Amino acid sequence: MSVNYAAGLSPYADKGICGLPEIFDSPEELKTKVETLAQWIRDSQYVVVHSGAGISTSTGIPDFRGPKGVWTMEERGEAPQFNTTFEDARPSLTHMALLQLQRAGHLKYIISQNVDGLHMRSGFPRDRLSELHGNMFVEECEKCGKQYVRDTVIGVMGLKPTGRYCDVTRSRGLRSCRGKLISTILDWEDSLPDRDLNRADEACRRADLALTLGTSLQIKPSGDLPLLTKRTGGKLVIVNLQTTKHDKHAHLRISGYVDEVMGQLMKLLGLEIPDWTGPTLCETSGGDLDILPFGTWKKEVKIELKIEENKDAVPKKRKKRKADSEGNVEKDVKVEKEDKEATSANKHKDDVSSDSVPTKTQNMHSLNSASHNSLCPSDVKRTVTEPSDDVLFIENS
Repeated sequence: MSVNYAAGLSPYADKGICGLPEIFDSPEELKTKVETLAQWIRDSQYVVVHSGAGISTSTGIPDFRGPKGVWTMEERGEAPQFNTTFEDARPSLTHMALLQLQRAGHLKYIISQNVDGLHMRSGFPRDRLSELHGNMFVEECEKCGKQYVRDTVIGVMGLKPTGRYCDVTRSRGLRSCRGKLISTILDWEDSLPDRDLNRADEACRRADLALTLGTSLQIKPSGDLPLLTKRTGGKLVIVNLQTTKHDKHAHLRISGYVDEVMGQLMKLLGLEIPDWTGPTLCETSGGDLDILPFGTWKKEVKIELKIEENKDAVPKKRKKRKADSEGNVEKDVKVEKEDKEATSANKHKDDVSSDSVPTKTQNMHSLNSASHNSLCPSDVKRTVTEPSDDVLFIENS
């Protein structure tokens, strides 16, 4: 993420631990670890990648908490440096390797904390991507939910209006929606998008291998999502130069540059990393018919996204109608009974204690409180947590 993005966020005192020293595996150790990772990917049926700012540093976009990260430099009273803009940044070797892993059938889903849009611009299918903190190139209609992908950055953040309006034609072509378009970029206290969070949660629970790349895992709730995979019996691999909060939970910890790790991995898997030929939009993983070069967009490409129902969510209580007959009373009792049974079943399925992995419906600000109120995904906000042992989510297996 660039300096412009960081400067646009509202003031926030606790930005996490910055400037931790970088650790490097020896060449021999790195080679052995990547060979292990390659074998695990071959054996896996559902691989999910969690990406952070570290996968974009080689493109000229600085990270946040690295030795020369935006907030690390800020703490030192120095001005951070960056060598590119969002529009000019080219996807890194890692971005393109992930695209090829998806095309080869190994990678099923990416959960990204980045807002630089490089996953999208590399051509990675958007239906296989959750951008939990937004995208600098995407704005959304607050009325109908239609998303617009632009070829330049939106220019505002914090879910604020961009000054444009939705032009979706409503029923029978009589009139346009005219809803306000807003930024998709989150500020510190903004709630995570339901659609992206629900899909990320589902992917983590299905995964048998979670691979985190270039993230310190300090931001909640995105930083805790990889633990859901381990909780359901999958493996957790962390690739990062600095220590992370969840290193103790990892089955494999690789300390090396992400591009170097991915380059070695692709060779071991016998896959060629494709060249980047320019910004490309792929809405679905269905095939080339869904792929459009950015140059054909002119001013915009409109993308309609269907919000999927959260199957794991506890059903909301249906409002009982005023019973005016014996039949209505019986129906209301039946509805209430169904709700109690569904709630009981979900509670048994996702029995999470206060020292276990938080689900997407928990308020991440209340992890250490005496009681946890169940909230809908839109109530989940992002917070920073220090890489400490104060909260144990799951024990090493």
